[in-house]
This record gives sequence, C-alpha cells and structure tokens, in this order.
Amino acid sequence: MGGRSLTNRILSYVEAHLEQELTLERLAEELHYSRFYMERVFKADTGMTLCKYIQGRRLDAAARKLAETAQPVVEIAFEAGYGSQQAFTRAFHREYGHTPWEYRKIGIYFSRCGRISLCRGRKSASVFIVPERSRIAA
Repeated sequence: MGGRSLTNRILSYVEAHLEQELTLERLAEELHYSRFYMERVFKADTGMTLCKYIQGRRLDAAARKLAETAQPVVEIAFEAGYGSQQAFTRAFHREYGHTPWEYRKIGIYFSRCGRISLCRGRKSASVFIVPERSRIAA
C-alpha cells in the first residue's frame, strides 16, 4: 500500500473518531501499521506531524462549538482531549489568538486547521486544507 493511500486512511480514521480517545498507538493498532511508519508517512505526505494534526482538528471542533453553542467551556475542553480547562485555554489562545471566552463573545467560527485533502497528481500529491467559516446570527 502506498504512502498516500495510508495517509488517506489515517485522515478518514481521525475524522471519524475525533471525539474519542485517539492515540497514535490506537491508530496504529486499528490500521495495522507501526506508529513510527505511520508518523513518517503522514509527515512526508502532509508536511505536519500526526499529533499536531489531531490537536489542530480537535481545537477546530472546539472553536466551532464555542462560536455556535452555549456548551460550557470546561465540557468543550474535556471533549477536545484536554485534562484541564487551563491547558485548553493555553492551547486555544496559542492557536487562535483569543481565549475561549473572547472567541465565544466574537461569535464567528473560523477554521485554523481544516480537513486535509490529498489530491493525486501524476508524480506527487498536493495537500489542500479546506477552511470553514460560519457566523451565528444575533
């Protein structure tokens, strides 16, 4: 199986299991590959580490919930895989430039880590990140 095919399987699995506990070991077990091989192939195909992609997608889902729901920040933090609200706030601020409460007050969702889509060319793959936006009507 080629690298791009594996990367597409990884991307599909991550999207389908984003709200579950998702470790590299579990991913490797489910896809029947060494975690080291998967990490190497994913980085070669996308230019980013698998851990960074998972973290980005979880923060992206959290940003959507902050902008579009009234769900408590602490619940969103735990759903995003953070052990504390403080750790979530630091990571969110680092990625989005706002605390979760500031982001919620603004009320506009903007994707910082959209889904990756690999386009196959004759000799190489191109990576496209599909950003999303939404605004809640006041």
